[in-house]
Amino acid sequence: MKKTVLFMAFMVGVLATVQAQEETKIGAFVAYGSEIESIGIGANAEFPIAENLTISPSLVYYLPKEEFGVKWSWFEVNGNANYYFVNDDNLGVYALGGLNYSSIKVSYDGSLGFGGSSSVSDGKLGLNLGAGANFNIGGSITPFAELRYVVIEGGQLVAGAGVKFNL
Repeated sequence: MKKTVLFMAFMVGVLATVQAQEETKIGAFVAYGSEIESIGIGANAEFPIAENLTISPSLVYYLPKEEFGVKWSWFEVNGNANYYFVNDDNLGVYALGGLNYSSIKVSYDGSLGFGGSSSVSDGKLGLNLGAGANFNIGGSITPFAELRYVVIEGGQLVAGAGVKFNL
């Protein structure tokens, strides 16, 4: 029992130290996906878990496209781990890796005279590999840029830029 209490006290101390070194951040960004060939709007967060290591979930919704009566909608959900190999007062550079879930919906409204409307959707699980940089300009707002490749059927390169807010 004593060992459990000591271990719990140690973990609380470690977590308090980690939180003191890194701040939780939430943000918004714009992105461009090479496969969908569309601009996306996203939200992300960054939670410190150890020195130089954060967990960073994000959601990206790509603006729908319509061509010849066919409408494409695409969104993705990401869960990444960011490892900071440069983390000084002005710049934070990180490598990222994680999981991706991409969902696409294709619908046809029947406008070309080929019958009624129809739609189909599909979701796929993939892997994220990439890098990013935070530009520490002082204050509670941090601009960032990120480039990642989604290893999935068809693959997709995603470039994004936005701001993160310290909580």
